[in-house]
Amino acid sequence: MRIIGIDPGTGILGFGVIDAARGRTRLVTAGVVRTPAHTPLAERLEEIYDSLTEIIAETKPQQMAIEKLFFTKNITTAISVAEARGVAMLTGQQAGLAIAEYTPNEIKKSIAGYGAAKKPQMQEMVRLQLGLAEAPKPDDCADALAAALTHAFMQREQDRKSTRLNSSHVKLS
Repeated sequence: MRIIGIDPGTGILGFGVIDAARGRTRLVTAGVVRTPAHTPLAERLEEIYDSLTEIIAETKPQQMAIEKLFFTKNITTAISVAEARGVAMLTGQQAGLAIAEYTPNEIKKSIAGYGAAKKPQMQEMVRLQLGLAEAPKPDDCADALAAALTHAFMQREQDRKSTRLNSSHVKLS
């Protein structure tokens, strides 16, 4: 299964594409989409849409994992991030991807085993889980990969549960 993870943002949107199969994960590509700070919001959102459309077309993921928003003190920032998140989800939906949403705490618990893990710890855990020589940078890229890894782990657990359920049924003659 190929998964694209998204860390939404207007100025910097992180993305990370991984392959997940038989309990293993492998990095396909990762990076960020940057939009200029003093550009009108509509143009920034169009750049995010165009860039994600291209990334999805090139990498051909089947699923998208995106971070849910949590409210910050700056409501203006939260609104623009929500708009970028909406554009990312629309792009995934138009590409026919199954979309899963995870809170920052769910991602941190899944990757680091601790819901209040700090950025350096998350970057290191992503590095280890993907077998990378260096931690992915910037933070937005590592966060997107963490979302993709979380989805891979959740899917694997769901598959295990359904396998156990299916094997526990006994066919009666």
